[in-house]
Amino acid sequence: MGISISTLFIVIVILVLLFNTIRILREYERGVVFQLGRFWKVKGPGMILLIPGVQQMVRVDLRTIVMDVPPQDVISRDNVSVKVNAVVYFRVIGPQQAIIQVEDYYAATSQLAQTTLRSVLGKHEMDEMLAERDKLNIDIQKILDAATDAWGIKVTTVEIKHVDIDPTMVRAIARQAEAERERRAKIIHAEGELQAAEKLVAAGELISKRPEALQLRYLQTLSGIAGERSSIIVFPLPMDFITPFMDMAKKAKP
Repeated sequence: MGISISTLFIVIVILVLLFNTIRILREYERGVVFQLGRFWKVKGPGMILLIPGVQQMVRVDLRTIVMDVPPQDVISRDNVSVKVNAVVYFRVIGPQQAIIQVEDYYAATSQLAQTTLRSVLGKHEMDEMLAERDKLNIDIQKILDAATDAWGIKVTTVEIKHVDIDPTMVRAIARQAEAERERRAKIIHAEGELQAAEKLVAAGELISKRPEALQLRYLQTLSGIAGERSSIIVFPLPMDFITPFMDMAKKAKP
């Protein structure tokens, strides 16, 4: 019985040593190995052998991480209060820096994303938040990528998801949009009147140079009036038609 117990104890010890010695890292994982508390090297993927009690390893995932930025209260440059949330895509490209340079790179990146989101959006007006999201996404991404570079983090994409506005501001925006549409309609109408006036002036100048064109236009007008359903038609006579008769009448007077 004593032999069997000692043998079992030895087997357990060997299994524990093997468990603490062998590590299997997947293709997307790396191991940051410390030897007696000092950084030794980054290893993986595959099977890693560690010296129990001397070496310790920290796993690091190299896949892209999708992080939701919770809604942030932002006051725009034109003093409008909005709630904005976003999503950040980042990955670890330097396992050594991600473990040594920062305590928790995920939490640090999350906090930095929140403060950067408030800082960048606070420099813009509300209309820009709604209409220029692509530009704002790029600005936030560049700032985050530069700040997290020392941590071995690469921020690839930032997307603003929602910009929630107070209901009173929604009504104000609707009134502003309606006023803008009316302004554009008036401008288009005025431009049309201007173009029509320019065409009429050009037509008048052309007709003044060609008297026969005036007579042709006069006949076209009479034809158009005659085509209407009217029992009485009143139209003016050109002075060229009346002048000869007036001259004859003057000569006939004693």
